[in-house]
Amino acid sequence: MAIGSLAIGAALLAWRRIGRPAGLGAASAPGEGPAVAPSLNARLNLAVAEAMNDRGVYLGRRSTKVHVAVYRRSGGRIGGSLPGWPGAKVALVDHRGARSGIARTSPLMYHRDGESIAVVASKAGQPTNPAWFHNLVANPETTVRIGAEVRPVRARLATDEERERLWPEFLAFYPGYATFRERAHPRVIPIVILEPRTPR
Repeated sequence: MAIGSLAIGAALLAWRRIGRPAGLGAASAPGEGPAVAPSLNARLNLAVAEAMNDRGVYLGRRSTKVHVAVYRRSGGRIGGSLPGWPGAKVALVDHRGARSGIARTSPLMYHRDGESIAVVASKAGQPTNPAWFHNLVANPETTVRIGAEVRPVRARLATDEERERLWPEFLAFYPGYATFRERAHPRVIPIVILEPRTPR
């Protein structure tokens, strides 16, 4: 599953059971952490997600499909942020199976880098890269939805220098990435840059 494999699944469960935390959706300055201190719900969501990741719990494709469907129907008003972490925005990244050719969509936390969108192939720190990463490497021309807007993009792997520059930006809005990086060692977690392209 996307969003570090499990974090968004845990967050959606918390969303349904707890409700929208106070401060969700508050704006953050570029390169800074959330505009408000993480709420109790945010800390609980992070703790639950990390505990599930530690135990290899997998919520499955059905959870991802529900997230994608709710996001699309609401124009990103629901599912467009990680509950409790207002800086952790979510985009829907389309990709096509490297072997199957089947069209899929993954909800991923992202960072705006100029006109481009950066996403992290963390897979919650598991030893292998997520399937969506391999799919984008094989089929880099795709689309990404942010809120109600769908934009054509081309995926490429961030350079080492770009990865080191961008990593702190991801940590600023979701500190769980630090745990993912430690857990993934010796795998180097890739960052993918989604650059604007002219549609065919």
